[in-house]
Amino acid sequence: MRDELWEVFNLIRDDPTILVAVLSGAGDRAFSAGADITDFGTAPSVIEAREARLNRDLWGVMSRIEIPFIAAIHGFTYGAGFEMSMYCDIRLADETAQFALPEVTLGYIPSAGGTQMAPRHFPLSDAMLLTTSGNAIDAWRAYELGFVDSVLEPRALIAEANRLAECLASNRPSAVRAVKRAVVRGLDLSLDAGLALERRITARQARLVSA
Repeated sequence: MRDELWEVFNLIRDDPTILVAVLSGAGDRAFSAGADITDFGTAPSVIEAREARLNRDLWGVMSRIEIPFIAAIHGFTYGAGFEMSMYCDIRLADETAQFALPEVTLGYIPSAGGTQMAPRHFPLSDAMLLTTSGNAIDAWRAYELGFVDSVLEPRALIAEANRLAECLASNRPSAVRAVKRAVVRGLDLSLDAGLALERRITARQARLVSA
């Protein structure tokens, strides 16, 4: 699955004709339940496990994709599945969604960016609770905390995600990419530096429009 996702994410990143991406889970049970816990600690060696991550850095690729990524979330969204949803830009959930980072209960640390992404999406105390307890939250709690943008009936989830994707795709692609670039790159900057970044991107975008 990692290899397949790697291929798809790189295609999305490199194909200029793709305007918006929607990520959803197959089947009825989960968006993604993360890694199979029966495999935890069974890699042939730490070196080989690290090499696999370096060669298939899914999260790094997702973080560099410049088009909007919409997550249509249902069912179990645990571990790396939860972390994957954190790398998306817009998250819609249905009423069955459950979110958790259970790694700590198995003696591990979230290792797909959870310790760094959770505080970027949740208030600090809630991020700490999620990462240190392993407890799950439901879709409505995720909505209250601002992690998901809406909670829908299960039958409406994909239709709403596609409707939103079509709405975003109707805007000028270069402008959408420029907005995402400004927002994402500005997250870790001071306000002054972020505004300077916005001015540079605005000027570059103006040149593209007038060309």
